Amino acid sequence: MLVLFDIDGTMLLTHGAGLRAMAKAMADVHGPGPYDFEGVSTSGRLDTHIWRDLSEKHGKATDERIHERFRGRYHHHLTRGFETEAVSEALPGAPELVLRLRREPGVTLGLLTGNYPETGRLKVRAAGFDPDHFVLGAFASDGIDRRSLPPVAMRRFEEHHGRAVPPEQVVIIGDTPLDVDCALINGCRCLAVTTGKHPAEELVGAHRVVADLRATDDLAAWIVAHRRSPA
Repeated sequence: MLVLFDIDGTMLLTHGAGLRAMAKAMADVHGPGPYDFEGVSTSGRLDTHIWRDLSEKHGKATDERIHERFRGRYHHHLTRGFETEAVSEALPGAPELVLRLRREPGVTLGLLTGNYPETGRLKVRAAGFDPDHFVLGAFASDGIDRRSLPPVAMRRFEEHHGRAVPPEQVVIIGDTPLDVDCALINGCRCLAVTTGKHPAEELVGAHRVVADLRATDDLAAWIVAHRRSPA
């Protein structure tokens, strides 16, 4: 069984640290701004898409060379932010659920997120989680959209374990309609939480919607209810 956690709004909140670091990265690459995000959708989206939309909004180039420079500077500024004033705050119940699921036999934990690998792991570590508890992941740089990420995670599960994981043995935990959509389109189960920006009525289609992840025993039981023993 594979359990995939979204990061922002599901496991933790950074209170705008990521967007502030992105704006600073844009200034490093293109010169002084300001680089505001008005009209740029960020909820549940891949950082690659957010960068492209932000660049186009401000009339900046979007070639891959520029993208790699931006990505490096974004990582730099996010790292510096967490070393100084920025906060990555674990959301209620998330640390306990991660630790509980790690003790469940036959369960592999992973990340499925719109973050880049390096900045996603940075946020996770800054919130007090051990990034190494997540054996694999699918990130912004791994697909063209969020729907393309679950197959990446499932392929990495097979590479790691030497056996495939069927979609019905995959649970995606997230806080946005895009998390729900990527689970359903790939035949996975979805546990949705309202700890992000979206109320329950916007998380239609999720197999279960909860206010937060504090009911550790109940949620762990629900997640592993369809678990199969490894062949």
